[in-house]
Amino acid sequence: MSTWQSQLSDGFRSASELLAFLQLPAAGMSAAAQADFATRVPRHFAALMTPGDLDDPLLRQVLPIGDETLQVPGFSDDPLAEQQNAAPGVLHKYGSRALLILRGGCAVNCRYCFRRAFPYAELSWSARTQRDALGYLRADAGINEVILSGGDPLMASDEAIADLVGELAGIDHITRVRVHSRLPVVMPDRLTPQLHQALTGTRLKPVLMLHANHPREISRALHERLQPFVRDLPVFNQAVLLRGVNDDASTLAALSEALFNSRIQPYYLFLLDRVRGAAHFEVPEAEAKVVYRDLQSRLPGFLVPRLAREIPDKPNKTLVL
Repeated sequence: MSTWQSQLSDGFRSASELLAFLQLPAAGMSAAAQADFATRVPRHFAALMTPGDLDDPLLRQVLPIGDETLQVPGFSDDPLAEQQNAAPGVLHKYGSRALLILRGGCAVNCRYCFRRAFPYAELSWSARTQRDALGYLRADAGINEVILSGGDPLMASDEAIADLVGELAGIDHITRVRVHSRLPVVMPDRLTPQLHQALTGTRLKPVLMLHANHPREISRALHERLQPFVRDLPVFNQAVLLRGVNDDASTLAALSEALFNSRIQPYYLFLLDRVRGAAHFEVPEAEAKVVYRDLQSRLPGFLVPRLAREIPDKPNKTLVL
């Protein structure tokens, strides 16, 4: 039986290799876009794609194409002005919550990622970084929640996560630890019993925030691996509204239904963060509102995610409707 680490090593590292697996011509990708932002796709996620379909919505999220090389006004390498970090490995944008950049890498490189140009090499997590980050957290009694982010924090080992969560539990004013991860969606075997124990084994209240954009991403394997987690901690999902992926109410409604069937609560539907290389994914706000109102008419209120965007220097997410 393969481990999640072996699956990580066995993923697709070039667009041409991925396209060959899907029985598609290599002409569908851009070498220049791949050179700017590497291709990385786990085999589990690739297996959810439709062979022979270049417009497959899952493939569209990970395939480097020529549109990424266009220079579009208003799109930048740092759309959320995050690169002035508060302390090594720490982002502190919202008063009561601090975010730790636990790992820079990810199991999948989504082409719309707002941190695709983030300087992870300058903020690599180490024993010293962890010590400094914990010192920052101890010094601010107003922080009651720590968000583990990245990259993807679940690229860290279960042992490293357990060690960090244990340290956080020793800071009296911290009450919650939240993990933001796409890794379970693209590689469900990452949801190990050891990870479950690391998140639930202290006094802290854990929260798992997943990132799925399309109903086909809620696979049987994800459903099965999630069940021990959803019994013991709240699991939410945040999606991004993406042109050619989920920019219609029927797809978004199917996503909410699939999430709820696996006991995942739809939480946010974000407008695109305007990162360089992702302009072709953008759905204009006026159009997004039309789609969202249609979505509201199709679902009970508890299955409708909040339509929101993130604006630099704002103290919270900004609701669009």
